Amino acid sequence: MQIFAIVVSLTVALIGVALFAKTIGHMVSVIRLGQPVKRADEPVQRSVTLAKETLLHTRMLQWSHIGVLHWFVAFGFIGLFLSLVTAFGQLFDAHWVLPIIGHWFVFEWVSEFLTWTGLIAIVALMIIRLRHLPSGSEGRYSRFFGSRAWQAYYVEYTIAGVLVCILALRGLEYALAGDEASVFHFPMTFFLGEALSGTSQHALENAIYLVAMVKILISFAWMITISLNATMGVAWHRFTAWPNIWFKREADGGTALGALQPIMVKGEPIDFENIEELDEDAALGVGKVEDFTWKGLLDFTTCTECGRCQSQCPAWNTEKPLSPKLVVMNLREHAYAKAPYLLAASDEERNSLSDLVKAEMEKPLVGPADVAVIDEEALWACTSCGACVQQCPVDIEHVDAIMDMRRYQVLIESSFPSELNGLFKGLENKGNPWNMSPSGRMDWAKDLPFEVKQVGTDVETLAEVEYLFWVGCAGAYEDRAKKTTQAVAELLNIAGVSFAVLGDGETCTGDPARRAGNEFVFQQLAMQNAEVFKETGAKKVVSTCAHCFNTLKNEYSQLGVELDVIHHTQLLNRLVREKKLTPVAPADSTLNGQKITYHDPCYLGRHNQVYDAPRELLEIIPGAEFAEMPRNQTKSFCCGAGGARMWMEENTGSRINVNRTTEAVETGADKIATGCPFCRVMLSDGLTAKQADGSARESVEVADVAQLLLASVKRAP
Repeated sequence: MQIFAIVVSLTVALIGVALFAKTIGHMVSVIRLGQPVKRADEPVQRSVTLAKETLLHTRMLQWSHIGVLHWFVAFGFIGLFLSLVTAFGQLFDAHWVLPIIGHWFVFEWVSEFLTWTGLIAIVALMIIRLRHLPSGSEGRYSRFFGSRAWQAYYVEYTIAGVLVCILALRGLEYALAGDEASVFHFPMTFFLGEALSGTSQHALENAIYLVAMVKILISFAWMITISLNATMGVAWHRFTAWPNIWFKREADGGTALGALQPIMVKGEPIDFENIEELDEDAALGVGKVEDFTWKGLLDFTTCTECGRCQSQCPAWNTEKPLSPKLVVMNLREHAYAKAPYLLAASDEERNSLSDLVKAEMEKPLVGPADVAVIDEEALWACTSCGACVQQCPVDIEHVDAIMDMRRYQVLIESSFPSELNGLFKGLENKGNPWNMSPSGRMDWAKDLPFEVKQVGTDVETLAEVEYLFWVGCAGAYEDRAKKTTQAVAELLNIAGVSFAVLGDGETCTGDPARRAGNEFVFQQLAMQNAEVFKETGAKKVVSTCAHCFNTLKNEYSQLGVELDVIHHTQLLNRLVREKKLTPVAPADSTLNGQKITYHDPCYLGRHNQVYDAPRELLEIIPGAEFAEMPRNQTKSFCCGAGGARMWMEENTGSRINVNRTTEAVETGADKIATGCPFCRVMLSDGLTAKQADGSARESVEVADVAQLLLASVKRAP
């Protein structure tokens, strides 16, 4: 038995190690096909982030019970590696123990603890998977929809098998020790050994050889399997997650949200002021899988197919064809299928490749679902809400990948939804997405009981006031958003805060153009605004639009403009705390007890982590009761307007804004509050639809946080 176990185990192990090394080399070659990108700054901070995310499981614990179970499985996998070494030693000597460590009780206690907890955890995770199968009642709403089930089962059964073998070996070791066996050294497995009392030493030794061989075969069969399946992310993420986290966009551990990265060529951002110097064959965006950066290809390789991104995606949850998980999986499969052609050293080698590889070369990256890697409808269904990036436990940057593919479609292929023609025309010709006259940008201020100062008319520069009030296109032109603009202006006036606006000197920040893939129009608008900021001396800016807030705060620095940007809910919250604004209880007692719920704008919350200020304002409004929606803060559901979707129709599935409004109405709220004009428009339209079909009370209203605060401040004491 012993000789058989040694020969079989060493043979399989050698094959496994050889294949594993070869596949790692191939994966590195594929990832290196990507374009350059700088991700090695602040190495110490990156290492701290990696340690934090690994040891504390900070990303996994966003789903607390899953995160806890995964922690025990992951550390069982890492911590019990030495048990594999022990198994090899036991093939040659059933009594063998690790040198130096030997029978050190701390090692034995930790090993047994990790083994039992790992086994319990993996069984629990297997049960969770089986309870949420796509073939069950959840259907497409199962986060495992589209994941390759056999791979997940195989990994789970492998882990369970290895852990059972470890427990069996510990029990056999206890029995083999005979009278010298000590419960102290086998605190959680001694009873297994006692069950084998009376078994001969020869039989116990053969059993150890057998179980050690089985453990080694399970481990190296797994290694061989994943080596033959380089796209088996559910297994490979155990190795690729670490570099993927270390090389994430933000060294301090922040998610790849907020600023959208500029178009890069050869690792450097395009200089749009000298665009004519750009090589004519330079890729503007991503038109082929090799146009992604090497970090993008590492992202695709790392995907675990856990489906957290899919479960949170507003497009997928309203029956659209977009699943962030399936996008990443399709890009991974395409990259590895195409790689042999791209890596071939000669035409002769390319010609010798299979027809499947050659067919992959001909496949367009974006187009109709039946011929392309990425369905064009899925590409344009993205609201850029960032839920996928927020939820991903291995830091995949889905939004950047989608936006880069949009850029190529717009700038190179001129292929985009027809509704965007009006958006682009309005932005280029009138500086706003509604194609309204710039001369109407101050109409919102006409009925206010005080004068709103305008730069160039009432003040020479912004040095004369504390804040530049960035009104935004919606705040200037959209009737519902104008009420928010007026409310904020009144509150600032009441609080004695000096501010001025740019009036017709303001133009769109360019957010809708950039999220729609039209980087040229974004740059045109941003450079125009940058000049105005420099001329007027803008330093401190307050904005009512979450999209303007994000763009000014996070993206204008790419043009050399550094601004201190604050959202109006943050400023108003501070003014209330400083007693410069005082909410008053309603004199009419019938108004007491009104319920308010709050919708987190994606570009305020997930993209910029502003969650507390608007809630604190709503909670201190006298006579009001705050009610949280089930999906809130980091798990908030999108209104459907981001990613330039505000200007595109929803022709597939149900409407995102109605889905979100339904949730708000079901809280029983009288007021649905938000802090973004886009959200207000979308939720108002959703509420109108629900009121029309009788599923929402006519008295329910959508309002900005500033309007609700103003109403309480202006009440008679």
